[in-house]
Amino acid sequence: MPHEPALDLSPPVSDEVRRTTCYMCACRCGINVHLKRGEVAYIEGNRDHPVNRGVLCAKGSAGIMQHLSPARLRAPLKRVGPRGSGEFREIPWDEALQTAIDWLKPLRETAPEKLAFFTGRDQSQSFTGWWAQAFGTPNWAAHGGFCSVNMAAAGIYTMGGSFWEFGQPDWERTKLLMLFGVAEDHDSNPIKMGLGRLKARGARVIAVNPIRTGYNAVADDWLPITPGTDGLFILALVHELMRTGRIDLDYLVRYTNAPFLVNASPGPEKGLFLRDGTGTPLVLDRSSGAPAPWNAPGVRPDPGAEWQGHQTVLRHMAARYLAPDHAPEAVAERCGLPADRIRAVAAELARVAFEEEITLDRPWTDFRGQRHAQMTGRPVAFHAMRGISAHSNGFQTCRALHLLQILLGSVETPGGFRFKPPYPKPPEAHPRPHGRTQPGQPLDGPHLGYPLGPDDLLLTEAGDPLRIDKAFTWENPLSAHGMMHMVISNAHAGDPYPIDTLFLYMANMAWNSSMNTTQVMRMLTDRKEAGDYVIPRLIVSDAYSSEMVAFADLVLPDTTYLERHDCISLLDRPICEADALADAIRWPVVEPGRPGHEGVRPFQSVLLDLGARLGLPGMIDDAGRPKFRDYADYIVNHERRPGIGPLAGWRGDGTATGRGAPNPTQLDRYIEAGGFFLDHIPEDAQFFKPWNAAWQDWAVERGLMEKPAPYLFNLYLEPLRRFQLAAEGHGTRQPPDHLRARIRETIDPLPLWYPAFEEAATDPVEYPLHALTQRPAAMYHSWGSQNAWLRQIHGMNPLYVPRSVWLDHGFQDGDWAWLTSPHGRIKVPVARMDALNDHTVWTWNAIGKRPGAWALDPGAPEAEKGFLLNHLIHELLPPRGDGLRWANSDPVTGQAAWYDLRVRIERAPEGGPVAPRPASQGSPVGRGPAAVARKTGEAS
Repeated sequence: MPHEPALDLSPPVSDEVRRTTCYMCACRCGINVHLKRGEVAYIEGNRDHPVNRGVLCAKGSAGIMQHLSPARLRAPLKRVGPRGSGEFREIPWDEALQTAIDWLKPLRETAPEKLAFFTGRDQSQSFTGWWAQAFGTPNWAAHGGFCSVNMAAAGIYTMGGSFWEFGQPDWERTKLLMLFGVAEDHDSNPIKMGLGRLKARGARVIAVNPIRTGYNAVADDWLPITPGTDGLFILALVHELMRTGRIDLDYLVRYTNAPFLVNASPGPEKGLFLRDGTGTPLVLDRSSGAPAPWNAPGVRPDPGAEWQGHQTVLRHMAARYLAPDHAPEAVAERCGLPADRIRAVAAELARVAFEEEITLDRPWTDFRGQRHAQMTGRPVAFHAMRGISAHSNGFQTCRALHLLQILLGSVETPGGFRFKPPYPKPPEAHPRPHGRTQPGQPLDGPHLGYPLGPDDLLLTEAGDPLRIDKAFTWENPLSAHGMMHMVISNAHAGDPYPIDTLFLYMANMAWNSSMNTTQVMRMLTDRKEAGDYVIPRLIVSDAYSSEMVAFADLVLPDTTYLERHDCISLLDRPICEADALADAIRWPVVEPGRPGHEGVRPFQSVLLDLGARLGLPGMIDDAGRPKFRDYADYIVNHERRPGIGPLAGWRGDGTATGRGAPNPTQLDRYIEAGGFFLDHIPEDAQFFKPWNAAWQDWAVERGLMEKPAPYLFNLYLEPLRRFQLAAEGHGTRQPPDHLRARIRETIDPLPLWYPAFEEAATDPVEYPLHALTQRPAAMYHSWGSQNAWLRQIHGMNPLYVPRSVWLDHGFQDGDWAWLTSPHGRIKVPVARMDALNDHTVWTWNAIGKRPGAWALDPGAPEAEKGFLLNHLIHELLPPRGDGLRWANSDPVTGQAAWYDLRVRIERAPEGGPVAPRPASQGSPVGRGPAAVARKTGEAS
């Protein structure tokens, strides 16, 4: 017998496992990081984690390649070549920090508004906002203004929370789910798991999206809607539900402002709620036949009442939505959906909601003191994302969708949409925005908030914007997330004022995180006549050599997510499902190290260091010494208010939840528990949260609110009417004349639809196609697409063309095309896709790279065959001939209108590369290897 060698068929994956939180998208899933001899060997999902329960996507698994990326920065950098060249020299940390102090200290002492500090998808916005507030600049925000503010603001103003990270469908009980504009990059694992549970139960899924990929591809029904017309379609569904009487009238009377009387008297109160002497809105009481406060004991509101010419909100809704222009026949052609199909969807929503209602035997007590023996729900749920949000009509479209689910009685009921703690929070529970500066002093309050009327706008006495992005002005009054996409353009124009230093963290504003990319790169490099840059100083912090890093004057290198502490805090946004309160941490499962270089430091710790050196309040003690050793120390010991800190778990002596003194062992407890904390909501508090006394008391105990604060949903949004009244000439704070008509027409207290601004300003014959981008499941923002594993899934991105356009132009496989908008022209590879709206082309976002960025070879597929539609999308609308700069944004929130783009397509000469193709940037980290071969635990 020949000798058989001994084979180890099950070699150990690792010699240690450390549990932490993923950072490869916004899910914040739990992961098990396997180590061999102290090096990362393998990443898998944590089965005990409440978010993903062990499920992990391609992005999460590829986190090892994010950690090992050759694009990682290695030391602080100071620019030595022209901006955009990528030419730097490494400098010591002391020099880097002193340089930053030399630039920032004079600003704080004389004009703090000349610092503009904006962050990308950093997931620590409560901390960075606190730092900016202490510095005293009004110019801070994160990426939400060009990502999701329409969704968030519409949800909070209407019902106290929204889709995305604020809530979720009741996956265990929903029988019919409608998806609107949902792509695969955000919240992917919970959605996949939820869809799996729905499918296993035989529940039905309807997808509304011009593009059929991912979740839309597994839906039972696909509605290929024309981009930008979702609001028109939704209001046609509302029309049908109201026409057939299939609305939950009891729900509307109990939990919304549907029965409120709207003042019809001419003058400054017209359109506001009729109120008593205490300011309480009035309803018409069925018992007495007279107006009474809506919350008076024993009052029985009449939702269809009319009193002395004043009508209820529900009557106003009926007058608007039962009008013929909302009928399916009236909207079908524009939406691209047959009228019969629209009616069928409305009928199915009503059938499931009212004929398959769910009843749970859970007694509960509402805020009026009324005891309910059961919890009854409508098993229809909705989920929506950027597809309906990133339009100039997106705010009102998102409001319309919330109106639809409220009419069905399917919000916060079994089977419907459910809020995640710390939500729900109505607009009144949030701060108002602040922007008043004083040299050497903190800002007068939090930067962002929810205005309730013109008095909350951030304007000077002369009516000029207080912020560089013009957030919270008459141009976009409810810009609750700021307007990051306008910062570079406004700073370059000196409008409303010039800035001195632009400080960016994890924000690739020179490439895929800005509109009008080619011109933005020019703005960053533009010089004055004397030779100085128009934007004098740029500080960038990132973990990788991105396109934006090449434009920095000073680079502060961050760690990767496996090398630092992070806090996924309830002060920012929830991580859990609707049945529990949860938060989480990241911690250094491996130590940061860049052999032979100065090294990297966690940005949050660097920011605390800078704050202490600047003497910012809250960051130094009474003796002027640093108050926090590092960010980990901040997480444990910082208190936003007494007893309330960044983390809810194991406070005080380790037994308190939500409220309690700082616990020095808190981070150890999180690490022992797998990186997260979980606190289940009692069963009698899990539904009807805005009106449930048990929820209110539980939330107060956990520090989510200071006192019980029940509220009603805003079908009619009175703050919007206050802005309309100002546009009509009432009040002491008046909009400029050129904005009056737009405010009256778009900032309406009831949801409405109007054509997207760019579409209305563009000739549909010359530009007959809509053009969209969406992120693929295997990528998340730009940092994922430099990942060695993920690049093998998406190394390039064609422009997907529908069958009719493909045939009309005679395209063949391997062809290239010119795509032209009113703002520019690009050359791209094309591919045919039949599961696509006939008047739409689209591509994946963030695949294309500037040559030389991300340590990629200048001839990499991402630079030769990868492209951005951003070159065709402008932050301003096409000129109207009036000499004004009209932003390509939603007029209510200022959200960037990425998805309003109109284009035409033509055949191009064969072969690449893509155009425009910017000059190659230098790489301060060199180039990555052509092939990667590595055995964990051995020398690389």
